[in-house]
Amino acid sequence: MAIPSFVDRVTVHVTAGRGGNGCASVHREKFKPLGGPDGGNGGDGGSVILRVDPDVTTLVDYHRSSHRTATNGAQGKGDHQAGSNGGDVVLGVPDGTVIGTADGVVLADLVGPGAEFVAAQGGKGGLGNAALASSARKAPGFALLGEDGEERTLVLELKVVADIGLVGFPSAGKSSLVASISRARPKIADYPFTTLIPNLGVVVAGDVTFTVADVPGLIEGASEGRGLGYDFLRHVERCAALVHVIDCATYEPGRDPLSDLDTIEAELQAHGGLEDRPRLVALNKIDVPDARDIAEMVQAELEQRGLRVFPISTASHEGLEALKFAMAEIVVRRRAEEEKPDTTRIVIRPQVQGGPEFKVKKLPEDGGWLVQGEKPDRWVRQTDFANAEATGYLADRLNRLGVEKELLELGAMEGDAVVIGDGPNAIVFDFAPEVQAGAEILARRGEDHRLEEPRPAVQRRRAKDTEYHAHRASGDRSEYGQGWVEDEVDLSPAEAKRAAEKAAKLARKEARELEARDIDQDA
Repeated sequence: MAIPSFVDRVTVHVTAGRGGNGCASVHREKFKPLGGPDGGNGGDGGSVILRVDPDVTTLVDYHRSSHRTATNGAQGKGDHQAGSNGGDVVLGVPDGTVIGTADGVVLADLVGPGAEFVAAQGGKGGLGNAALASSARKAPGFALLGEDGEERTLVLELKVVADIGLVGFPSAGKSSLVASISRARPKIADYPFTTLIPNLGVVVAGDVTFTVADVPGLIEGASEGRGLGYDFLRHVERCAALVHVIDCATYEPGRDPLSDLDTIEAELQAHGGLEDRPRLVALNKIDVPDARDIAEMVQAELEQRGLRVFPISTASHEGLEALKFAMAEIVVRRRAEEEKPDTTRIVIRPQVQGGPEFKVKKLPEDGGWLVQGEKPDRWVRQTDFANAEATGYLADRLNRLGVEKELLELGAMEGDAVVIGDGPNAIVFDFAPEVQAGAEILARRGEDHRLEEPRPAVQRRRAKDTEYHAHRASGDRSEYGQGWVEDEVDLSPAEAKRAAEKAAKLARKEARELEARDIDQDA
């Protein structure tokens, strides 16, 4: 099957790059085996961007190759080395490209050189454990995973950007008119539907330069898909004015200039959106004697309808100058009415959705609960569930977001199934609240209250210390340090031995002082 040279509607599958995973690493060097976390962040995945390129006039490249993929971000490394970002893929599209979904939702209308649309956003890279460190978690043993890039199917539709659109029946002489008033050289032949693609020509009238588009021939029923009208009527939507090119020398029965004009106008009205465009009428082929007579007969009636009429001949170039300057007059007026275009390059990105960060709803099937939201879904994708510490970090994030509080308020009970996310990345877990409804929060999830209680040796040492101070207050210091054993103090064996010797020495000194006081009292 031959591949066409002009394509104005294609379906493109775009896939952005995945973000690189963060790195979980601990800094190590001689005499400093645990120097703290130093894992770097993963790089962001590359995006797929559609950008208007003035040198591109057709979508044929995407007809031949409809799948485009950006590169992935690199994984982070130790020593605080971040992974490199994936490269963006920039796809050039013609000026006037409309981007939509397969359901017909228009996402962007790219007009003007440099206008961009981010078709697929690259995934964010995961954070390394150095970025996750905090005063409460000084040495995380985990890192976050990179996010998947967006994957979308888009429909690209080209609407030719031209100042003047030529409309009319097949073989009315539209392509010949473009060739006569510009340097464009479209294919011209004497059979219907010679023109299968829109032809653009640049016309100069005095000091005004404008573009003219030759729209492939329309017939009755074009707005309903007959002939080529269904595919090409959209190409006149951006034109500042329309020129009806009417064949005054046709030999087809039942056709005349007035009925041809009424038929084309009916199709334009059925297509919609063109009622405000100025109209000009070009009565073509007056170089043929009978055609000139017909043009003279209908000219007065057309002018009574409020139309400007120009008898022309593309063969002898009669009347073309007047038609060119009439077109230029409309273009100048239209450009003056339009606001001055902003020279800033337009970049269209996906809109951030507002509203609550998550919502919880009851599942009717098994009585479980479904948690939906951009943040919870993203956090689930970032979590390495093979790492228990990473799973605990996810639980802490969900708790801080208020997911657990919302579940308790809606009546969730311990052991209920809770689902987070949609599709293959969804996770299911049993609800285990860290507090019962109405109870005081005593600690964060993952912390054990027993870790906050002093060890038995510490408790015994504190009791001995209290006992010592009580003996000193009563004047009896002879028992300090007596009867201690190594497991009653929070010291190494050598330190405990030195402490016992010091206590014995202090006890002997106090005994001597007490004996000296008794002797002085006897004297």
